[in-house]
Amino acid sequence: MSSEGTEFERLEPDEGFWQDIADHDAAVARVGIPVWIGAEPTFTCRRSESPQWLFEALGEEKLERAAALTRELRSQQPGSVVLRSLGRQYAGEPRPRWSLGRYGRRDGRPVWSGPPDPLDHDLPVAPLRPDQLERCWRLLEAACGSAGWSVCGFAVAEDDSLRLLVRTDGRHVVPEPASDPRLRRPAAHVAPIPRSGLNDELAAEGYGLLTLRAEGEAGTGQFASLELPVFGAVGEFLDCLALVGVAASEAGLPALVIRGFPPPVDDSVVWTTVTPDPAVVEVNLAPQADTASFTARMVELYALAERVGLSPYRLQYTGVVSDSGGGGQFTLGGPTALASPFFRAPALLPRWVRYLNHHPSLSYWFATDYVGSASQSPRADESAPERLEELELALASLARTPAPEPQALWETLAPFLADPAGNAHRSELNIEKLWNPYLPERGCLGLVEFRAFRMPRTPRRAGAIAALLRALTAMLMEHDPAPGLIRWGRDLRDRFALPLFLRQDLRAVLDDLAGVDLGLGETLSRELLEDVHWPVWTVRLGEVELVVERAVEFWPLVGDVASQEAGGSRAVDSSTSRLQVVLRAVAGAGLALEDFELGVAGCRLPLRWVPGSEGSLAVAGLRYREFSPGRGLHPGIAPLGPVELSLRSLRSGQGVRAVLHAWRPGGNAYDGLPEDLDEAARRRSERWEVTPLETRPAAPLPEAPPAACSGYTVDLRWLQVG
Repeated sequence: MSSEGTEFERLEPDEGFWQDIADHDAAVARVGIPVWIGAEPTFTCRRSESPQWLFEALGEEKLERAAALTRELRSQQPGSVVLRSLGRQYAGEPRPRWSLGRYGRRDGRPVWSGPPDPLDHDLPVAPLRPDQLERCWRLLEAACGSAGWSVCGFAVAEDDSLRLLVRTDGRHVVPEPASDPRLRRPAAHVAPIPRSGLNDELAAEGYGLLTLRAEGEAGTGQFASLELPVFGAVGEFLDCLALVGVAASEAGLPALVIRGFPPPVDDSVVWTTVTPDPAVVEVNLAPQADTASFTARMVELYALAERVGLSPYRLQYTGVVSDSGGGGQFTLGGPTALASPFFRAPALLPRWVRYLNHHPSLSYWFATDYVGSASQSPRADESAPERLEELELALASLARTPAPEPQALWETLAPFLADPAGNAHRSELNIEKLWNPYLPERGCLGLVEFRAFRMPRTPRRAGAIAALLRALTAMLMEHDPAPGLIRWGRDLRDRFALPLFLRQDLRAVLDDLAGVDLGLGETLSRELLEDVHWPVWTVRLGEVELVVERAVEFWPLVGDVASQEAGGSRAVDSSTSRLQVVLRAVAGAGLALEDFELGVAGCRLPLRWVPGSEGSLAVAGLRYREFSPGRGLHPGIAPLGPVELSLRSLRSGQGVRAVLHAWRPGGNAYDGLPEDLDEAARRRSERWEVTPLETRPAAPLPEAPPAACSGYTVDLRWLQVG
């Protein structure tokens, strides 16, 4: 008898791992089209149970830890500047969320020579003197003029700000501060973002509005703040930073906060942001040109996060190890928007759509606990059946055009890569930043986001996933191994809810890569296949072993999609759980299914033989209600309580009873959250109780009712309704 009671933390990639990464990068490079990869890792404070680390987006402690992480990022981006740009805003939120970022050149040359941001300073900065702000304003106005920019300086009494209206194209400044209300607009960070998205009207007409003001408490706690407009090109933005840095330094500003619209980016700069999301701090990692660089950045980032008290996972009271709570999306693109592999190889995106349809392991094996049609990453075939028919037609339409324009590619597939409510962000394959002219500033970047990923618990696993995505992209640029679409029907939520079949499918994916000389090697493949996300419990009876493993469950939405569309999350009924039960031979022993009987809830559990690389074995899924939700479906169905399994040899009469408790046996409270992974493993083991059954001939157990049985799973909830 045993449980998954081993320490499985592996943070640092080893020599074999790095060699596999190097071989992979070389194989992808041979395809000849660069495939850049980025990510959005999320971190939480796993020892805290305050709302900001469980479900709320904002919180003072969250901001403090995000600021500390931004400060630590200096080691990754020397010579960078801190930018506090506009963050996201959801319905019900009065203003944009904060966003802390570091902006620098990829070649390491500094972009900033001015005073530091207060959060980037190791000691409290001196307070701002009244004369320093005006002196900086006048010096900056003169510097802009000397640089050949047209410039007009003016003050706005309503908010005590000093402003500069500039043009960088040589044309004279025309708008009058007294007559154009746009020049007196409030600070962008205190005004709500329009429903149409971020928009700088003045920038669209070629103007830039720079706003200098004092923030904080007068006398002791004030500091200078500069709000920047939208800049169309990286070069102009860097020129502005240089002018501001010189003026602020000559004015003697002790510190300067730079706010405003997000900066422009291209392949010459690195922009990494730290933002709030429900329960987590999200890091938008600047994309990298290869997996080795990506993994190295992740190793550094995870170490920095740990240094400031942030974790990529949570330990639940019951010992279950879950992800941070915010997911861990990956993004693929190119060095520039038009150099994206999705444009240089126009068949790539349609092939990705079909390949994901063929391989459910890419949708569920790496995903968060919440999957399905109303989740954050629904598959394209988890919607209405008629949409799949229309998707087939759309793919056939694209196949007739060898090289569709970027916008045509986006327009053809965007309606299908969305959730049932039409939300293009909530999709397994998110293309809202591919070539979307309706998304201001950030819509036409040539990017595709892969969202069906929970936060990787280690940088090693993050690197392995990055290698998988880049290798598949390289393969699909040259090969089409998945023509047509598969109508999985019930199999999608029955067979592929079980880890056994997801692992088999993932092995098929790895075989596809190996077949075209893009294989990932033993170390990377093992990292992808050996997932500690699912707890495992085992017990042995003679020549057979019973293995119980957590499986995938599809939680239904509570209420309608439309009423919850505007928020950052949705209400679901998570009270149903699923287990995979496997009966397998021990070390070469012959296993005859008819020689053993497996029972649950007083019924015989129907098992299915599955031949494969793991040897012949028998498998079944179990669904059951684990708790009564405050708001959910089926109020008349009570929780099952512990899951009790009985295994008996029909030849010898010997048997065992295995009980899996949802909570601590006896119902006693836990002494807080697990301190570490070892303590979590002990709690998982404690929940698995095995006792011998009396040796006797066993009367056959009755069959489970047909309504409870699907192809691979028995739904124990049906036993409660007859």
